Amino acid sequence: QVQLVESGGGLVQAGGSLRLSCAASGTIFSVNAMRWHRQAPGKQREVVATISWDDITNYLDSVKGRFTISKNNAENTVYLQMNSLKPEDTAVYYCNIDAKATTWAAWNNYWGQGTQVTVSS
Repeated sequence: QVQLVESGGGLVQAGGSLRLSCAASGTIFSVNAMRWHRQAPGKQREVVATISWDDITNYLDSVKGRFTISKNNAENTVYLQMNSLKPEDTAVYYCNIDAKATTWAAWNNYWGQGTQVTVSS
C-alpha cells in the first residue's frame, strides 16, 4: 500500500508564496506521473500541474508562470511552488500519483488527504 502525506498549506496574503510537499511512502517500485489537483468550495476538482516520469510538466492555464511543479525521485516526493498567489487560488490541494509496488504489478492511482490553501485579498 502507498500513503501520501501533504504539507505546506496555510493562510497567505495575495501576492505571497507557499510551497506544498507530498511525500509517498510504502511499497513503491516505480512512480509514473505525479500531479497536484485542487478543489474550491462549490467547484469541481481540477488538475493544477502534472510532472511525468521524465520531467515533462503541464500546468492549468490560470497558474502558468506562477506555479512550478518539481519532484525528488529518490524520496518519492513532489512539490508545488506557488508564487504570486491570488484569492482565486484558495482551495484544498491534493497530490495524486501513479505508482506500482513491483515490476509485474499494475499501475495504481493514489491520493493524499489534501491541504488547505487560503489566499486573503
